[in-house]
Amino acid sequence: MALVRWRPRREWDPFAGLLDLQREMSSLFAPALTTEEDFGAWAPPVDVYSDDDKVVVEAELPGLKKDEIEVSFDQGCLNIRGERKHEEKFKEEGYHRVERRFGSFQRAVRIPAEVDASKCAAEMKDGILRITLPKAEQAKARKIEVKEK
Repeated sequence: MALVRWRPRREWDPFAGLLDLQREMSSLFAPALTTEEDFGAWAPPVDVYSDDDKVVVEAELPGLKKDEIEVSFDQGCLNIRGERKHEEKFKEEGYHRVERRFGSFQRAVRIPAEVDASKCAAEMKDGILRITLPKAEQAKARKIEVKEK
């Protein structure tokens, strides 16, 4: 006897059955929609945050050296490129499991503020690439004084 997941239905929701059907159909076709290329491609995760003076982008790039990474900024878009090479420590038949992704990557991150591209800086520490983009003077928040009449 097969186990069936219990999904409480609300008597007042006329679309509950349609949503269940959509979920079931999506789960049937999901494996067919993924390709081998989807499994081989990888992109490093990034965090983007800002304060009054700067925008900071941090990317996880474990195992890469600064010489293997290219960073550029053009028209409000930060581009990070590089390649993680597969280490030839063991012969292929000696592997039991390979989950790490290898190959070239590219990330393009739209920066949410106008920055001074001439003062941008990037540093690599413990596998984290930290790119600091100082905000342009016109993009910085200004306090407006309220005058009384």
